[in-house]
Amino acid sequence: MAEQLISLDDFWSFRDQFPMIDARSEGEFAQSHIPGSFNIPILNDSERIVVGTLYKERGSEEATIKGFELVGPRFHLILKEVLKKFPEKKILVYCWRGGMRSQILSWLLTMVGFEVYRLKGGYKTYRTYSFDLVRRDWKLLVLGGKTGTGKTRLLQKLQESGEQIIDLEGLANHKGSSFGSIGQAPQPTVEQFENIFAEALRKQEANKPIWVENESRKIGRLILPDRFYHQMLAAPLMDILKSEQERIDLIAEEYAVLPADELILAVLRLKKRLGGLRTSQAIEAIVEGNHAEWISNMLIYYDKAYTFDLDKHAAGKTIQLDLCEIDPDTSIKKLLEAKTQLHGNYTNKTD
Repeated sequence: MAEQLISLDDFWSFRDQFPMIDARSEGEFAQSHIPGSFNIPILNDSERIVVGTLYKERGSEEATIKGFELVGPRFHLILKEVLKKFPEKKILVYCWRGGMRSQILSWLLTMVGFEVYRLKGGYKTYRTYSFDLVRRDWKLLVLGGKTGTGKTRLLQKLQESGEQIIDLEGLANHKGSSFGSIGQAPQPTVEQFENIFAEALRKQEANKPIWVENESRKIGRLILPDRFYHQMLAAPLMDILKSEQERIDLIAEEYAVLPADELILAVLRLKKRLGGLRTSQAIEAIVEGNHAEWISNMLIYYDKAYTFDLDKHAAGKTIQLDLCEIDPDTSIKKLLEAKTQLHGNYTNKTD
């Protein structure tokens, strides 16, 4: 069967129908890729260097011949792998620019009866799209509050109520503090984070507000795109208030079950800011299992940091909401009522 070249506009519907193969090298794939794709390299990392060097020094003809020399002996292995993984014989393929590597893979697969759809412009076209999307103008509502006010849980409840949300910490695999990586999957690269971020934004309606949690520019080792971060700073912010005991209880619920040695390492990462005495006290409390003690110790630092971050937001755009001792459903109702003050489009679905 012959392949079919598809544009990025067509790609979105094809992507939902067929599995995707990324024909680039394993290193390129690890750096970033289209989410959901499988990596089956035509040239591995070392072979790609050889072919690329030859292309620069002697031109495309010799580089192409060398590429076939390197990958040719593996053709049967590639075919067996693809046939085993995708017996339906319908596939979408791409490489860096939609060039030689995806063409070779497409040719191979059509030889054994595959229906192949090759992305015109390759990953570069997709990456340009995702890069631009996370830097567009968005209508944001920022959910703020000190550590332990349950912002992530409220975001999830907002989504259940039909609101648009982007869980930045969920996308980043990090909860945004020294303790934020504990129990999380490894963080993606900055480029892959933007791809995942763009996938989430693509599902939103641009003319409606999107709720995001208040974040600093960095989430773990990842950095938010400057334009999006500045839009967060300029957006209305709902500052959630909870009692200190409620906050301690919530943090203990999430972190008391985690390994003590990892909690101690997180405290040690903050030693310069906490000071020697508070660091020692926190570590001792972790060892003794006195979670309320070490958490209240940490909150002294994190509360100061939150106040500092709060001052960066646009003046006059912060709404404080006292949600002390209030159940989640009532909290959501209050958040949506506050949203009405700003956008006038809240409908109480329970009435």
